[in-house]
Amino acid sequence: MKRKKIVLLGGGTGASTILKGLKYFPVDITAVITVSDNGRSTGRLRKEFSTPAVGDIRHVLSNLSTLPDEIKDIMEYRMSTYSDLNGHSMGNLILTSLYKKTGSLKTSIEYFSKLLRVEHTVLPLSEDYLTLMGETVDGEIIEGEEEITQANKQYKRIFYKEEPTIFPEVFDAIADADLIILSMGSLYTSLLPHLICKDVVDSINKSKAKVMYVCNAMTQPGETDNFGVSDHMKTLEKYLGKDTIDVVVASNTKIDNKILKKYETEEQKDPVIIDYDNLNLENLELIEADLLTTIDNTIRHNSLKLSSIIFSYLMRWYYVFYNHNQRRNF
Repeated sequence: MKRKKIVLLGGGTGASTILKGLKYFPVDITAVITVSDNGRSTGRLRKEFSTPAVGDIRHVLSNLSTLPDEIKDIMEYRMSTYSDLNGHSMGNLILTSLYKKTGSLKTSIEYFSKLLRVEHTVLPLSEDYLTLMGETVDGEIIEGEEEITQANKQYKRIFYKEEPTIFPEVFDAIADADLIILSMGSLYTSLLPHLICKDVVDSINKSKAKVMYVCNAMTQPGETDNFGVSDHMKTLEKYLGKDTIDVVVASNTKIDNKILKKYETEEQKDPVIIDYDNLNLENLELIEADLLTTIDNTIRHNSLKLSSIIFSYLMRWYYVFYNHNQRRNF
């Protein structure tokens, strides 16, 4: 049987967490990553060298690597020095150097993938220098991905300052996919930057693939205060249209009260509640499971548990589809 094809749309820690576990399953993965991050090392390199953002791409490639952790960790290592190198990660510097040498982010990713022995495909959403913009509910326009996050505001819409040219292979991957995953992560700065591109949405709606949304475990200050699973779904439907998402995966883990208090007081974050009454479960499958773990007082999705659920859903749907077609052909 041919390996099933998965396309993941996202960026940052959320996408990396899924891919870290999913790489162990017999599937072909294409991860499409946003390139508008302007914070920390990535932002400084963007400004100095006029490159697309490389930080999320580096993080995804490191987590897809088949090399020992000790070697992968070198790419995540951040310089601590009084020079201009302070705060830069080794992987960011290598990717930026490759980009300046080749003039192509895609080619740079291919070289970096060989270096890290990555067996799957990582594509940039675009090779353009993109600036993410946000319009708050009170009409304020905020420029920059980092600034959107730090403002702690609710947003009416997200858009790009420039008109992005989507990388052509993104459309090919979506068209060939068996499953499209909308990754957890920052709703407004990691996931919606894909969905504000009309051509990407059109491609998803034309695809034969099932569409899965992996919902966030915690809210984000300002942006998603008091959001339940249904509020995340409604936000996505504004861009995708109704009934595009076939299945949503959400955590029902009972989190320790001390950890919850820490998140509530120090980070102004609360658990995302599965608000069953507000979900249209006639046209949507809900998969809920104990998906979270706590590491060093930080709540994280368990990568292998989550990946197991994704793979099980993919194969269950495939066999139902396959058997249905077999009966029709018979």
